[in-house]
Amino acid sequence: MLKDPSKKYRPFRPVNLPDRQWPGRVLTRAPIWCSVDLRDGNQALAVPMNVSQKLELFQTLVKIGFKEIEVGFPSASNTEFTFNRRLIEERRAPDDVWLQVLVQAREDLIERTVESLVGARKAVIHLYNSTSPAQRRVVFGMSKEQISQVAVRGATWIRERLPRLKGTEVMLQYSPESFSATEVEFAREVSEAVMDVWQPTPQRKMILNLPDTVEVAMPNVYADQIEWICRNIRNRDSLIVSLHTHNDRCTGVAATELGLLAGAERVEGTLFGNGERTGNLDIVTLALNLYQHGIDPKLDFANLNSIIEIYERCTGMTVPPRQPYAGELVFTAFSGSHQDAIRKGLNEWKENGRECWDVPYLTIDPADIGREYREVIRVNSQSGKGGVAYLLESEFGIELPKDLQREFGPIANDEVDRLGREVSGAELKQMFWREYIERASPWQLQSFRTESRNGVVRCRAKLLHDGQVMELAGEGNGPLAALVHGFGRVGVPRFEIAAYSEHALSSGEEAAAIAYIQVRHADGKTRWGAGVDTNIELASVRAVLSALNRS
Repeated sequence: MLKDPSKKYRPFRPVNLPDRQWPGRVLTRAPIWCSVDLRDGNQALAVPMNVSQKLELFQTLVKIGFKEIEVGFPSASNTEFTFNRRLIEERRAPDDVWLQVLVQAREDLIERTVESLVGARKAVIHLYNSTSPAQRRVVFGMSKEQISQVAVRGATWIRERLPRLKGTEVMLQYSPESFSATEVEFAREVSEAVMDVWQPTPQRKMILNLPDTVEVAMPNVYADQIEWICRNIRNRDSLIVSLHTHNDRCTGVAATELGLLAGAERVEGTLFGNGERTGNLDIVTLALNLYQHGIDPKLDFANLNSIIEIYERCTGMTVPPRQPYAGELVFTAFSGSHQDAIRKGLNEWKENGRECWDVPYLTIDPADIGREYREVIRVNSQSGKGGVAYLLESEFGIELPKDLQREFGPIANDEVDRLGREVSGAELKQMFWREYIERASPWQLQSFRTESRNGVVRCRAKLLHDGQVMELAGEGNGPLAALVHGFGRVGVPRFEIAAYSEHALSSGEEAAAIAYIQVRHADGKTRWGAGVDTNIELASVRAVLSALNRS
């Protein structure tokens, strides 16, 4: 990092709005919600959802209560187009749900997009083009006037094709993409140019979406930008001002809340904040923040655990354990003082019939969203993997990967159940060491050496197999790949490395590292192993042998 970052970076220039009104306002109602899980969320996945997964998530979003859902970018691929057609032709969207589609200001893409919407009951056509100085200079090489012309042409091409959507109620939406990094005066100019083409009225409004595409300033600056537009744009009463925040500075929720105070009426986001880079707005968090203040969010998260299960299955993502409201450990107290305060607060709530919720450390009643409060500080046979993992991490710095927690938790619980009593963190560590680290049969490491040449790593390993010396050699793009190759050459049944992580256990010159490795065998079965050594390469090799010894 630079000792003087001001030589490379500059602060964002604030909006001149000395009489800003938003700081004195209070939110009193939920915004119009639009889920972009099937578009922004989907494009951020390492493996995008297939049609059946998108259909399942779409039905879940409908059940939650979303009335506007951005279903995709139908001109981008056949999968996107096919999904759109299935929603329409199979009548999967309820009559009161708007299907939103995204499209750039290109005529061929607009043509394909309109084609995808034929027969829809309600549709939002979302046009965008980028407007910030960096995008104008670096990506497009265009002046402000040329950027405005791009937006106007796109808006015109859409208007000309609207007669082809006879029988469909259409709402038009425009986004000056990278709005938060655009001069507010120019954002207004481009938006008004689009409005001149679409001619919105108070009776037939258009959506003006003002995205915080990349968070480049504090959330109060975004709020100033939104208020400035709301106060200065022409025909404000013909617009639905919408927000679309990302989370680059980890303030996506805050920026949205302040943007609503600043005059916006609509919000785009995703379940649990999935999205490009650091993610989109987390709609679950924002909705339950409103709920916490006594505002009906108009979305139903009464069975949040079920929603999490569907989300994780469809997207392949996981909800972090400390994610607000939804995380596995959010309503779990490990601290004794926290446990005592929560217990007393819950007793008062039940026994004295308090009118309003006011329990220490719990912002809402977990039961309202299908969750429950748990105390986890000591581990017995009834404790979950969260308590086991917490004690290992807090007392010994052993940070088990989530899947390894799922594997070791039942093993530890069986042993605790056999003992019939609570166990300490030290005893849990002994169980883990016995199960993973100290496994020495049938494979035991004697020596391991590698050399690298022209990007190829070669290894030579000396092992004991059931007490007999065995030497193997292999090659690959790294030490572990070479080791796996070497095993294959001596007739060991095929396996592959499915997951890997490592971290330091202690500090100092003799610091030890622990590696965790999951192997997957040819029959699809997986096993975790763990290894400890002062050399991380050797710790990884020991972890592979541990996994094989446990298979």
